[in-house]
Amino acid sequence: MSRRGSDRAPTRKSRRELAAMSAAGRIIAELLDLLEGKAVPGVSTGELDEIAEQFIRERRGKPSFKGLYDYPATICCAPNDVVVHSIPSRQSVLREGDILGVDVGVEVDGLHADGTRTFAIGEISERARRLMDATREALAKGIEQAVEGATVEGISRTVESHVVAAGYSVVRDLTGHGIGRRVHEAPSVPNFVDHQVFPHDYGVRLQRGMTLAIEPMVAEGGPRVVQDADGWTYRTADGKLSAHFEHTVVITRGAARILTVAG
Repeated sequence: MSRRGSDRAPTRKSRRELAAMSAAGRIIAELLDLLEGKAVPGVSTGELDEIAEQFIRERRGKPSFKGLYDYPATICCAPNDVVVHSIPSRQSVLREGDILGVDVGVEVDGLHADGTRTFAIGEISERARRLMDATREALAKGIEQAVEGATVEGISRTVESHVVAAGYSVVRDLTGHGIGRRVHEAPSVPNFVDHQVFPHDYGVRLQRGMTLAIEPMVAEGGPRVVQDADGWTYRTADGKLSAHFEHTVVITRGAARILTVAG
C-alpha cells in the first residue's frame, strides 16, 4: 500500500524483528505466486481477495491492510488504468488482455512486509508487456541503490531515470516508505527527485537494519492521477495503463536483502 512515510525517524530492526518480517515476506511471495495463477479471465478481484485472506490466516499471519485507515479488504487491486488501492469486488471481473496490480501486506508477530506485482490476464498487448517490464526493471535498479551509506535520493533518482528513459512517467502523488512495526514508517521513498516536495527524505542516509518498501508506480502516459469517489482508487488522469511492482528490503553490509521472496 503506497503512502508517504511517517514523520518519525527511520528505525533499524533487530534480528528478531527481521526474522518476523522475513516470515511475512515469504507469505507475500507465496501468495502472489498463487494469485498469479488464479488471476485469469472470468475471475473477480473479490474472489482473489477471499483467497488471499484465507491463505494469510492459514499461515498464522494477519492481513496488514484490512482495517488500516479503514480499508475494507486484504489486497489492493489495480486493473489497467488504476494506479493503486482499488477495493476488490465480486463485480470487478477480469477480462482477457487486462493487467492487474495486486498489492498485499502481511503482519507476523507485530511486524509487517509489503509487496506488489502486476499480472498479465491471459494474452496481453505488447505495449502492456513493455510497461510491465520497464516497471519491474525500475524496481530492480532502485533496489541496487539501497546500500549502506547511500541516501534515499539515490533510489529515487535511479528509478526516475530508468522510467523516463523507457518513455514512461513516474506517478508523483504516492511513494514507497519505511516499514516495520507500522506499515508506513519514515522515510518516504519517492520514485522521483523534487526537493521542494520532499525537503528531508532524500537526504536520509541508509543504515544497516533499516527496512524499506520500494515501489515504482509507472504510467504509460502522463503522471497526473485522479481519485475516485470511493476515496481509495487512484487512476491515471488520461486513462492510460499503469503498472506497479514492490519489494520490502533490508539494508545490509552489502546488497540489500529482499524480504518478499519465497524461502
